[in-house]
Amino acid sequence: MIKKSPPEERIKVLVIEDEESFIDALTVGLSREGFDVTSARDGQQGLAMFNEGHFDVVLLDLMLPKMSGLDVCRSIRGSSTVPIIIVSAKGEEVDMVLMLEIGADDYVTKPYRLRELVARIRAVLRRRRDTEATESDEVIALGNIRLDIDARRCFVDGEEIKLRKKEFALLRLLLENPGRVLTREVLIDRVWGSDYVGDTKTLDVHIKRLRTLIEEEPKSPTHIATVRGVGYRYEVAKP
Repeated sequence: MIKKSPPEERIKVLVIEDEESFIDALTVGLSREGFDVTSARDGQQGLAMFNEGHFDVVLLDLMLPKMSGLDVCRSIRGSSTVPIIIVSAKGEEVDMVLMLEIGADDYVTKPYRLRELVARIRAVLRRRRDTEATESDEVIALGNIRLDIDARRCFVDGEEIKLRKKEFALLRLLLENPGRVLTREVLIDRVWGSDYVGDTKTLDVHIKRLRTLIEEEPKSPTHIATVRGVGYRYEVAKP
C-alpha cells in the first residue's frame, strides 16, 4: 500500500480592506494561486482576527474605518514579525516611507496586477525564511560578503576585514534586508538607539567607511546604494 504524503499547507493571507470589490477580487485571485484567504472590512476587525488566528502574511489597506492602517500596522508589528504588505491607493513617497519605517515589509499601489501582488507576497515570505535561516545559523552570507554573528567577524571574498561595532551592526542590518530601502531614521534607530541625539551625518560617515571596506570602487558603489532623500539599500547582484 502506497502511503500518501500529507497535502502541502496553504499559505494563510489576511486581507484587511474596506472596498468589497477589492476583497472579492483578491479572494478569488489569491485562492486560485493556492492561498487561503481571510478578510476583514475595517481596522478593528482586522486586528482582532490577526490576534485570534495564525496568518503567514497580511495585506493591509491604509484608509480603513474604525482604525487606520497605520495603527493596525503599528499594533501588529508590536507583537509579531509576520510580513505586512501595504496595498493602498495612496502612492505618495511620504506614505511609503512612513509605513516602511513602522515595520511594513512592502508597499503596492492600487491599481495593481494580481501577478505582481502574488510575486510580492512570495518575495516577502522568501526573505523572511532566508532571514530566519541566517539567524538560526548565526551566519549571514550574501554575494561575496559573509558575516559571522557570534564571532563578530566579516569576510569579503574570503578575506577578513575589521569592522567597528556600529559598522558591523549597519552592515548586518543591510544584509538582512537585501533590496529593501532602509530609511536613515530606521538605520539610526536600530543601530544607535531611539534616544540618539544628532543629525544623519554620522550615519553617512559610517556608510562611506563601509563602502571603502567592501566595495571595489567606493565612489561608484555596487553594493550599498543611496536612495536620495530616503536612505540606503543593499543591492543584490544579478546572476
